[in-house]
Amino acid sequence: MRNRWHLLFLFPAGLAFATYPRLHRKLLPYQSHQAAKIATSQIAPQLRDGDLIFHTSLSAQSQAIQLATHSPYSHCGIVYKQNGEWQVFEAVQPVKLTPLSSWIARGKGGHFVVKRLYDAETALTPAAIKRLKAAGQPMLGHNYDLYFGWSDDRIYCSELIWKVFERGLNRRIGRLQQLREFDLSHPAVQAKMKERYGKRLPLAETVISPVSIFNSPELVTVLNR
Repeated sequence: MRNRWHLLFLFPAGLAFATYPRLHRKLLPYQSHQAAKIATSQIAPQLRDGDLIFHTSLSAQSQAIQLATHSPYSHCGIVYKQNGEWQVFEAVQPVKLTPLSSWIARGKGGHFVVKRLYDAETALTPAAIKRLKAAGQPMLGHNYDLYFGWSDDRIYCSELIWKVFERGLNRRIGRLQQLREFDLSHPAVQAKMKERYGKRLPLAETVISPVSIFNSPELVTVLNR
């Protein structure tokens, strides 16, 4: 696993992207990839390693997440710069690095928000960024967690962020909750829950939602476009 992480962070970003062509061919039609590249070049000067990025995913479960959490933001990742290109460390299938322009292209309408630690100037030193990357390394390549469990066997997007920052910097970004605390009343949410869990809902399962991270007082908004 260590070698895979090392290669992804040393080789050109295009190589990491090329490793998953089938997945990206399915996801990119949501927005012009060219428009996403332009947006990426425009915002690049305002980004820094360790930023967090949020958008509205168009995945099959996105609507249920939005309804249950009362937020449009259903997917998130960590921004890193590698070999001159911005990428997003994210939990999809599998956990991996994705070129930022490709990540933006997958979101609804190209809208995204970038947030940053409020004390990033002192907290996100080069050494701290190395610790963040080291904390994420063991999860690289893990399968996406459709069941939102709290073990490291499978990982979902906001869980990845929470664990990387907690383990790498001892920073807890967002409030941990139990599944029972979310709004599970909407038929679309109930249908997705039944599909995933059947009749035995893990209501006491520890969960961290994208909106909990989004609303964390540890963060400030850098970009909203």
